[in-house]
Amino acid sequence: MPATTADRLKALLRWERGSTLRVAAVLGVSQRTVQRWITRKPGGRGRPSPRHDQKIAELVQARWQPRIRARRRAAAEKGGVVVHTRARFGFKAGPASSDDPRMRRITGRLNPTVTQQIFAALDAGASEKQHELIIGRALGHLYFRDAGRRAHGLHVTLLDIDFIEFGLQ
Repeated sequence: MPATTADRLKALLRWERGSTLRVAAVLGVSQRTVQRWITRKPGGRGRPSPRHDQKIAELVQARWQPRIRARRRAAAEKGGVVVHTRARFGFKAGPASSDDPRMRRITGRLNPTVTQQIFAALDAGASEKQHELIIGRALGHLYFRDAGRRAHGLHVTLLDIDFIEFGLQ
């Protein structure tokens, strides 16, 4: 994705076949304003406002290399993703266990079914809490229950996420 606002504007112009009028309509400004942003004469209003800058970035992000994104998503849904996180995990278990939530750093591979659930929730506009529930359940199965080999009655909750990173295998 282009790094500067000027490069993002050039990308928008390229996608709209050089029409400043169409770019202006998409951004909700006048054609003359877009022309000023492109020419950037000294002493003029050559820069978009922070609000327009953010809108330009969002538009470019939405249209930037959609086939590459689709291929990455298909690969993730087919082969799963690797998740690396540091978060506070709590759990409910039998009477002899400590259920105090603790910060843990966990890296593991989520299976394709969980990855598809995450994307389905993302497409449906699910809240962050619902994503945490899906990821917490998957990491609990992977890490605490050892992929179903132990601790069958354990209910894991993901409480505070310090950071989370996803990657393809």
